[in-house]
Amino acid sequence: MAFGWIDEQAEARRRAGLVRTLRPRPADSPLLDLASNDYLGLARHPEVTEGAACAARTWGGGATGSRLVTGTTELHTELERELAEFCGFESALVLSSGYAANLAAVTALAPHGSLVVSDAGNHASLIDGCRLARGTTQVVGHADPDGVRKALGTHDGPAVTVSDTVFSVDGDAAPLAELALACREYGAGLIVDDAHGLGVLGDGGRGAPHAAGLAGDPDVVVTVTLSKSLGSQGGAVLGPAAVIDHLINAARTFIFDTGLAPAAAGAALAALRLLRREPERAARAREVATALHTRLTAVGLSAVRPDAAVVSVRAPSPERAVRWAADCREAGLAVGCFRPPSVPDGVSRLRLTARADLTEEQIEYAVDVISRNR
Repeated sequence: MAFGWIDEQAEARRRAGLVRTLRPRPADSPLLDLASNDYLGLARHPEVTEGAACAARTWGGGATGSRLVTGTTELHTELERELAEFCGFESALVLSSGYAANLAAVTALAPHGSLVVSDAGNHASLIDGCRLARGTTQVVGHADPDGVRKALGTHDGPAVTVSDTVFSVDGDAAPLAELALACREYGAGLIVDDAHGLGVLGDGGRGAPHAAGLAGDPDVVVTVTLSKSLGSQGGAVLGPAAVIDHLINAARTFIFDTGLAPAAAGAALAALRLLRREPERAARAREVATALHTRLTAVGLSAVRPDAAVVSVRAPSPERAVRWAADCREAGLAVGCFRPPSVPDGVSRLRLTARADLTEEQIEYAVDVISRNR
């Protein structure tokens, strides 16, 4: 049987307690949400939803084609211009997802004969970009600038270092300034994924590269997603105009993909403008993350100190993590559950996301539910 091996893998996942299932949520879910990536609480903000609706009414339900054919609207270019200016970069390019943005940046900037130095804790989209790139990839230890130096020192030719700015599993931040210094010692470029930094870190949420003083540097390229702090969908690459022009001509996930739907572009632009007016949302997301960590550790749980809005709580086993998350759900709280193979260190955990719109009462309730159901 052609796909008989699938049954064997399914049985292996079942025995290991690693079966994933889809759980459709209703529009009016009664659960307190600490599982989504809606860090600033903007996904349902009236201005953001109206931005999506207005864009759909104006431009239609879809982009109608690839960005190079009919899929670029005036709205796309407006979003790119304002996103680049907000984050402090010369130019930006919007793609259909953050995943596509990472594939575009890594594959187009790591040609044959180049070296890609990749952090061991990188997101799957960066890992897949390394796999698809024509250069050679060398994985180094997590958040290890000296490991980057050692890897770059073995190569004579074009090279880039690839890293998340904030790692999605534990919420820890990469040492961006040190990584940039290591790259410059060897003339290498730096590509960083700021999916979990945009809207949370930096002045008014301008992102981790801005906070590290790297925004606009000619050897730094940043990818972002529009689906987390900006409450929409899509991704973008930010960097020097020459790099963005190169991606337009060489990045396959840009050239051969349908453009981002106008509704998503409109929602992202509305969220970006709202963040400009209300920069305190970024600081509030960090405050909530700190409060969650402080109170969870005070009741004896092993929570990783957050650098942004992700709070990770260790679980003793994959089975216990699944049960813990399910018990929280029964009590009215939605939390993330990360298990192997999604976690690079093999340690299962609950993953909580701090939202800027959480109240003090909601924070207390979440801590109570998590601690009671451990």
